[in-house]
Amino acid sequence: MRHTPHYLLTDPDELRRLVRENPWATIVSHVEGRGLVASHYPVLLDEAASTGDEIVLLSHVGRPDERLHELGAHEVLVIVQGPHGYISPSWYAPGDIVPTWNHVTAHLYGTPEILDADENLRVLTALTDHFEQHVAEPRSLHLDLEYSARVATGTVGIRLRVTRVDARAKMSQNKSSEVVERIVAELEGEGPYASEALAREMRRVHDPRDH
Repeated sequence: MRHTPHYLLTDPDELRRLVRENPWATIVSHVEGRGLVASHYPVLLDEAASTGDEIVLLSHVGRPDERLHELGAHEVLVIVQGPHGYISPSWYAPGDIVPTWNHVTAHLYGTPEILDADENLRVLTALTDHFEQHVAEPRSLHLDLEYSARVATGTVGIRLRVTRVDARAKMSQNKSSEVVERIVAELEGEGPYASEALAREMRRVHDPRDH
């Protein structure tokens, strides 16, 4: 990402929150003879291991993506994208004509560890239970472990200990408080670029008391 020091996101707690709230991630690898390859999968934090400055991700890929990415052989990039949106210069002071795009994005790097069959099933179960908790009648892989174990053989579980991070929270930090309030008001309104999620992120950055 563009080197913009005043937008850097370095707080591990905020990075973990970003992953928790935006679990659909992009996995990117550079494979010799093939170049760049990318896949998209849900990720969860390994909450027990993600303490202090540590960030550890759990996920799975469908076969044969583990071979496509050569998982475990080299570093991969996991991109986590939070709320983002167009910021119109019409929300700025008169005479300002340059728009921008606000966003919160993390590039997380590490070499994946391939999980064995039992751990893979545990990760798949955890992923399912995590998302099913929000529905009226949740279903779990525990309901039929024999069948779930057979299905799991078509996937490969991974654990990724993040070894380096490049993250940005670009939330109009270069604008006056009055302009920021106008931007947030527009994002909370009913216009074509309204985004309540982005408005909440802006308030987190500009008023830490909001979280």
